[in-house]
Amino acid sequence: MTHFPQPHSRRRATRVQLATTVPTLVKLGDGKLARGKLQSISVTGGLLQLSESLGEGDLVEVEFQMRSEDVEGMAEMLDPVGRGPTGTLQPFRFLALADDDHRVLRELIDSASDRSSSGIWPRQ
Repeated sequence: MTHFPQPHSRRRATRVQLATTVPTLVKLGDGKLARGKLQSISVTGGLLQLSESLGEGDLVEVEFQMRSEDVEGMAEMLDPVGRGPTGTLQPFRFLALADDDHRVLRELIDSASDRSSSGIWPRQ
């Protein structure tokens, strides 16, 4: 079964800042691949560091590994939020996640308060 994350307008999803680099693969609709680094994550989306920005509204497949488990989901790229010497910071929002992928993300975020075992920091 597929999970379709729904953002709540009154309450923002909990985001976690990753303490380690998480390589991420972004598959574009035309078959091209982009590699990036995941900076933060929530059950509704995340923030990627990319060498070049992707188009706002581009539909992509995002893949990364958390705690030795692969997470893969369909996502929409949002407007880039910054550019620096290491690339562009660009948010994305999940459109669809398989139940197992959603479970991995939910467990990761739920355990964010335990920094020593999860390797992540809750974003203030």
